[in-house]
Amino acid sequence: MLTRLHGGHVVDPVNGVDEIADLYFEDGRIVAPEGRAADVEHDVSGHVVMAGAIDIHSHIAGGGVNTARLLLPEAHRAHRPRPADTPLSTAGWSTFETGRLYAQMGYTTVIEPAISPHHALHAHLELADIPIIDKGFLTVLGNEDFLLAAFRDRASQESIVDYIGATLEATRAIGVKCVNAGGVDAFKQNIRHFSLDDEVPEYGLSSRQIFQKLQQAVNATKIRHPLHLHMNNLGLPGNVETALATIDASQGLPLHLAHVQFYAYGTEGKNGFSSAAAKFAEKINANKNVTVDVGQVMFSDIVTISSDVMKQFNSLPGGRPKKGVIFDGDSNGLGVVPYSYRVSDFFNAVQWAAGLELFLLCDDPMQVFFTTDHPNGAPFTTYPEVFALLMSADRRAQYCSRLPAEVLELTNLPALKREYTLYEIATMTRAAPRRLYGFEDRGQLGEGAVADIAIYKLQADRAAMFRNAAYVFKDGEFVVREGKVSHYTRGRTLRVRPEYDRQIDSRLDKYYEGLYGLPRALFEVQDAALPASARFSEVPCRH
Repeated sequence: MLTRLHGGHVVDPVNGVDEIADLYFEDGRIVAPEGRAADVEHDVSGHVVMAGAIDIHSHIAGGGVNTARLLLPEAHRAHRPRPADTPLSTAGWSTFETGRLYAQMGYTTVIEPAISPHHALHAHLELADIPIIDKGFLTVLGNEDFLLAAFRDRASQESIVDYIGATLEATRAIGVKCVNAGGVDAFKQNIRHFSLDDEVPEYGLSSRQIFQKLQQAVNATKIRHPLHLHMNNLGLPGNVETALATIDASQGLPLHLAHVQFYAYGTEGKNGFSSAAAKFAEKINANKNVTVDVGQVMFSDIVTISSDVMKQFNSLPGGRPKKGVIFDGDSNGLGVVPYSYRVSDFFNAVQWAAGLELFLLCDDPMQVFFTTDHPNGAPFTTYPEVFALLMSADRRAQYCSRLPAEVLELTNLPALKREYTLYEIATMTRAAPRRLYGFEDRGQLGEGAVADIAIYKLQADRAAMFRNAAYVFKDGEFVVREGKVSHYTRGRTLRVRPEYDRQIDSRLDKYYEGLYGLPRALFEVQDAALPASARFSEVPCRH
């Protein structure tokens, strides 16, 4: 059935479109009409038409998310209740709400950025429970004994590439993330601060060496997404120097830096804490091999979830409210600590300003990605308000008027008058994620793309405009009407399958038998363990 969207303002940066135009789709794909009359027509005059948005970094599944649900049941009272006879029924049906709320904002693809390989099966069960949107996850490497021992023993890059390939195959992940390289392992040795050139006990490897070797190997696998790096010293005053040194160490190879707002801090002022976003943005602009997502802070109640167990352990005393959970796993740790960002708090206000500065000072929207590091900086439901702040200097000024006076002396934000356009918003949330992950079939509205389409009623209030999409189509199916989900579908989970030498499997089998006394297959994601709702699509590797 050929469907025509008529009279909308189509914003599609991948294809250079920013004009009133018609759009056609059929059988779940964008098509050219080739002279045919449409079977169904929708008049979308006065609306903006974009591809479905893509969130590249949002914690929506995994052990940390589930622990947060149990730790903070009060945050889910308004969610759709789970059946009383299901496990954890009092925690609320958060997976269901995730899909619903994302779809209502026009998002159709979301990537969970940090799943330990041994937790992959449970993560896939969760992802299969999320309706409407497509999803995927990054698996976490860089602190496990097998890899660190291989680096210490000068294993060949080919063998490291094979190990990554085997891990991606076993976990059905879409890419690789590294969290505080070596620092999580060092935490187990009672080390509480770990920087770029500190060494991991027993292995004699610095964080710099670990991430560089892993970065090289990930690039050699030919998967599209580069190493996704959570750097050292998150949240500390003066940590911008760590970020700048990390970029200098990136070897000119592709590298993605996660939630960089949390690294945009200097030491100026009487409190020894200031925004260093201008210095950081200058470095990003000068290094086109590096991409970043911001991790914008908004003033709200949140919960921090991170595999950076060292940072989370150190954050426990500052929890709001005073509770938290720390897991010291065999390779990747995990910490869950609730928090509340307050406009009256000097440090929180600097964080809020630093994130917006990064958005406004990074020149290329193909290089900077829109995230709040949900739920660490803010819930993903705050995205519309952040869009509005980026698009209006006046709106930012209203916020700035509420900040502590001393904050305005330690940030450049009041002087920044740049206002994002709809085209730049579409670039940052559609075109750029498409390129970053190698999504050939989404993030654009060209012929052959999946018919993931978000349509917004044009309004002066950009927050209201983006909060509830007028219409959303997922794979050509009408799923959102006037800001409410009208039809629930099941999306797919996206994964990669790079080529690798299968001889690594026998080595890993022996390793698991020796260390755990268990077969490695026990930790693999098997078809028999997945529900019928778990459907997969493969993202192609580079040739």
